[in-house]
Formats: sequence, structure tokens, C-alpha cells
Amino acid sequence: MADVVQNAQQEFWRPPSVLDPAEAVHPSSTALDIAEACSGCGSEFMIGAKFCHSCGLGRSVVSTERAAANSDAGVMAGVWSRNVAWMGAVAASAATAWRKIPFPAWLRYLHFHEIKRWVGLPTASLIAFIIGLGCVAGALGVSFFYKASNLAEFQAIQMWRMEWLMAATASFVAGILLKTPSDND
Repeated sequence: MADVVQNAQQEFWRPPSVLDPAEAVHPSSTALDIAEACSGCGSEFMIGAKFCHSCGLGRSVVSTERAAANSDAGVMAGVWSRNVAWMGAVAASAATAWRKIPFPAWLRYLHFHEIKRWVGLPTASLIAFIIGLGCVAGALGVSFFYKASNLAEFQAIQMWRMEWLMAATASFVAGILLKTPSDND
């Protein structure tokens, strides 16, 4: 409709009705090839704008800036791949060094599968049992870390102990409920 009006005022968000060949953006350029900021005043272009809303300068095509950005991305990708390769080499050398350390023979009894075989519980029940033991240790540990100097502090410490013991009870009950019935029962 604005093309029909003879002397219509051009607004910055509308393309002009007739572009000069010098002002036209090259049809081969994509949205990635055009400048994000005005080279004249430095303000950012509006989305899809072909002209600066501050100074009126046309949006230019930048191929050298895109090439620089692509080379920066390539450099960062190279740095990333080198760091990943380095971390893999460090992990492999640490695993090799760990295998060479002589451990005592009794340490094998602390493996999870050995404890599971010795106690005779399935995995879920054993994990709940270990969590329950940790909660009991927490209830005992409260008295080592906190000392009561008045009645209010004593009551707070007792409340913490009760909370730890309730968590231990809940964990032990969960271990009982997660235990699968044996064929001997």
C-alpha cells in the first residue's frame, strides 16, 4: 500500500519501495553474512532491518568477519579436542599406576560384592542397611560435635538425634521390605 502513495515517508523497519543497486543487499548473502552492528554509529540492527534505525546507514555484508569467527570457532574446537585427548591420556596413565600399587590381601573383604555375599542380602536391601548404619553413626556423631550448655540447646540436640534415628529406622524398614523372600521360608 505504501508503494502506491507518491511521497511516502520511509520508516526504518520497512524496506524502501525502490532500491538502488548500490544499496541492495546481495541476494547470495544469508542472515549469517550480514553485520550485527552498524559500522557508522555502532548500534545494533533491529531484527530483519536493512538500515540502521539511528543513523540510516545501510546494513553491510561482512564476509571477512564471518571468516574470522569461523577461524575462532575452529581454534576453540582444536583446543577442546586437544584437552579431551590429554584428559584421556591422564586417566589411562592414572589407571595404569593404580593397578601397580600393591594392596593388602584383607582389603578384598571390603569389596561390595564380598560384603553382599557375606551378609546374604540383595543389593537394594544392603544399600538400605548401609544407609541405616550411616544414620545411626550420625545420631552418635551429634553428641561428639555439639555440647549443650542450656536446656534449649539440649532439646535441640535431642531433636537432631531423634531425626537421625528416625531416618535409620526408615532405612532399615526399607531394607526389610526390599529383601526378596528366600526359598527356605
